[in-house]
Amino acid sequence: MKKILVVGSLNMDTVIETPRIPVPGETIMGNGIKHVPGGKGANQVYTIGKLGGDVSMIGAVGDDSFGDAMLENLKSVNVNVEGIERIPGGTTGQAFIPVDANGENSIIVVGGTNSLVDEDLLKKYEYLMDEADIVVMQQEIPLDTVMKAKEMALAKGKTIIVDPAPAAAMPEEFWKDIDYIKPNETELGILIGRELHSKEEYKEAAHEMLKKGVKHLLVTLGSKGCLLMSEEGEEFLPANKVKAVDTTAAGDCFTGAFAVAISQGKSEKDAIAFAQKASAIAVTRSGAQSSVPSLEEVLESL
Repeated sequence: MKKILVVGSLNMDTVIETPRIPVPGETIMGNGIKHVPGGKGANQVYTIGKLGGDVSMIGAVGDDSFGDAMLENLKSVNVNVEGIERIPGGTTGQAFIPVDANGENSIIVVGGTNSLVDEDLLKKYEYLMDEADIVVMQQEIPLDTVMKAKEMALAKGKTIIVDPAPAAAMPEEFWKDIDYIKPNETELGILIGRELHSKEEYKEAAHEMLKKGVKHLLVTLGSKGCLLMSEEGEEFLPANKVKAVDTTAAGDCFTGAFAVAISQGKSEKDAIAFAQKASAIAVTRSGAQSSVPSLEEVLESL
């Protein structure tokens, strides 16, 4: 099994159960509130650890109670946390997530110590990247750090997986030679600068990203499935039909599960099937890391 490194964010999620997402200026009554470890990077590394991957992380938390809880939760699934810096006096990142009765959500992120994940931190824990075969990144830490991490990983010959969320404009050269990117349909539209509404438009947009130098695109389309596209061709893989309770971290669960499958030598198609099963289970549960299934659950589903 190949080793995986995740470079990214850690947030404590405040999940608010609500009948529906309020519109601007509206006050409604919520049904409940809870704190759940989250953050795109932490969700992905937790998924990888829980599904049996050999994984480390570079990130940052504060020396507060949320930081303590984040680290303990990752350790519980055998994540190597030595690359997660504790920032004296720092405030661990937080996300505030209202979830409606249909399981849909909106998210407000306050970066906190995630903003301190910089080039110096990458260099301090560069040995973790040297030891890894696969490097996974998102865009919830400073974009300059993401670009530097990609540059380092490419120079070291690593397989690079980028989950471009939250989606943001990046220099054209950033996308060149990235092995896999996993946008959803909204994020893909942001990356190419226009709204997308149909499968054909998703394909056209994916071709544009291939022209920028990306090797493979995994475009997740929620209940509609996943589009796999590369220079070798394209394939649409239908979604698993489930009743969604909470879609928080479903995309992160997909990315983490895909990384695990690739680390085990599975083909892209088989890795996507594995990731779809894992994320389908995750959306039937509430919370971020609390919704991630075990390896046994995914294998039973397969």
